[in-house]
Amino acid sequence: MTTLGTLLFTWLRGEQVGTDAAGNKYYREKGGRKIVKGGGMESRERRWVVYHGIVEASKVPPEWHGWLHHTTDERPPADLEKRPWQKEHLPNLTGTTLAYHPPGSVVRGGHRARATGDYEAWTPN
Repeated sequence: MTTLGTLLFTWLRGEQVGTDAAGNKYYREKGGRKIVKGGGMESRERRWVVYHGIVEASKVPPEWHGWLHHTTDERPPADLEKRPWQKEHLPNLTGTTLAYHPPGSVVRGGHRARATGDYEAWTPN
């Protein structure tokens, strides 16, 4: 859940710059400061995301992650075309029913295939 302070700051000082496929909304501070170097100080425009649903950083897709972290100043286009080899972005599913559980996982019954004989356990001298 987004905090009341974030929503208030967004309402007062935020300028929406885009939305991703998951419904997350991306903002920057109105008037957007640019990087100013000199005098030993550096200032960048403030950028943030208001999550749709549960607040989870892994819900931010790679194209927006780069913009949020000032890797690029270009916002991703709304009609960003994916390459045929690219998969859809998935957030971290740990702790959900969709989490990956490898063979032998306790969640999957705790049974794994027997060793094939190519493994030799270490024993101290």
